[in-house]
Amino acid sequence: MKLLRYGESGQERPGMIDSSGEIHDLSGILPDLSSEYLSADSLDRLRQLDPASLPLIDGTPRVGPCVGKVGKFVCIGLNYSDHAAESGMAVPAEPVLFMKATSAICGPNDDVIIPRGSTKSDWEVELGVVIGKEAKYVALHDALSHVAGYCVVNDLSERAFQLEGTGQWVKGKSADTFGPIGPWLVTPDEVPDPQNLDMWLEVDGHRYQNGNTRTMVFGVAYLVSYLSRFMSLQPGDIISTGTPPGVGLGQKPPVYLRPGNTIKLGIEGLGQQTQQVVACPD
Repeated sequence: MKLLRYGESGQERPGMIDSSGEIHDLSGILPDLSSEYLSADSLDRLRQLDPASLPLIDGTPRVGPCVGKVGKFVCIGLNYSDHAAESGMAVPAEPVLFMKATSAICGPNDDVIIPRGSTKSDWEVELGVVIGKEAKYVALHDALSHVAGYCVVNDLSERAFQLEGTGQWVKGKSADTFGPIGPWLVTPDEVPDPQNLDMWLEVDGHRYQNGNTRTMVFGVAYLVSYLSRFMSLQPGDIISTGTPPGVGLGQKPPVYLRPGNTIKLGIEGLGQQTQQVVACPD
């Protein structure tokens, strides 16, 4: 099942994608695709619906973030060994954790705004994991039962903010529009193996990232279990699970985003994002 939120920013409505890619409105069934409606029971009820019985949305409305009211946006650093190598960093012995501000979240096709003072804004295609049931001290074998679904994330980064001066990954990752999520929340029944998904990213038609989630250092189940030892994970929380090689920082010489660039990225079965890069308004 593929779910989404559509409409103007701040006024998104829930929707369902049918087999032909058309959007059907779910707002008569639930008010939003947010934490209160991500449990297995809620999703099972939606799965019983015939999309043809729901209002069909005409045209091509804006697609919003695929989850509303996100509580935590937890990210995993250096989770692909070849990306760690291109970053000049060691493969971690255990997951590297950082937070991304939820104010960075935007729709999958919204403009990406280069923050003021940025010289090294970068891209990262990542698999997003959306929590559907509270996870606290979860065993590895039970971890995936806490997942509501999966989505595409572009974990945009400003490398100078992240790594230079005092560093701090959070401030390099949290600019407004640096967290496009979606287009869809895809439920686990359509993602039988989250550790075997092709992923890619292009800037202005040049393919920079080609990867597959099977090369993660720490897989999805491990990450959910591991994180739940240090914080409870709540419905609607997102885990961004790391990026394969090919980021701008790793190019020789490095390549960074500039106003006028077009970013396209996608993950097998989870849809595609397209963003125009624009300057920060004065």
